[in-house]
Amino acid sequence: MTRRFLFVLGSSREDGNTETLARRAAEQLPEGVEQQWIDLAAHPLPDFEDLRHDSDHARPTEGNVALLLDATLAATDIVIVSPLYWYTVSAHAKRYLDYWSGWLRTPGIDFKATMAGRTLWGVTVLSEYEQVVADPLVGALNNSAAYMGMRFGGVLLGNGSKPGDVLNDGEALKNAKTFFQREAPLAKFPYES
Repeated sequence: MTRRFLFVLGSSREDGNTETLARRAAEQLPEGVEQQWIDLAAHPLPDFEDLRHDSDHARPTEGNVALLLDATLAATDIVIVSPLYWYTVSAHAKRYLDYWSGWLRTPGIDFKATMAGRTLWGVTVLSEYEQVVADPLVGALNNSAAYMGMRFGGVLLGNGSKPGDVLNDGEALKNAKTFFQREAPLAKFPYES
């Protein structure tokens, strides 16, 4: 399968630091690798309704939920591009991941088996100097990938607060050049050896 990257933009700010860093990393992808960018602020998802004890979820056929589902199923690599908000992903990104729960229970798409072996990545920019504060975000993405049987490519971290600040983070820009080139291992839960 030809690699196809889906970049899920979870910021409420257009052209923010996190998107800037993600685009720098994406510039390094080989020519011919497909990229699809979906801005969740421009394509908002309604609040997720958990129906697992009441009925199956129906496959969406139109609107933003259908757009995201189809793009997710078509991707070999999914990149959650979310600023660090309260030490984890943004509300937009979290809502997208909540929909995975419904897609697991949507007849006819076999979501978990389809996603198994594909790669989940993250890109985030934080305004703290200690990157350890991003550990909950990294853990949420790693554990999501582990549950789905996906590979986890890790999280590209940058530093910045006001728009454009990340361009002053030389280490993040250096890491962006090789971020998508590394081999992503199968994700494991922290308690697995």
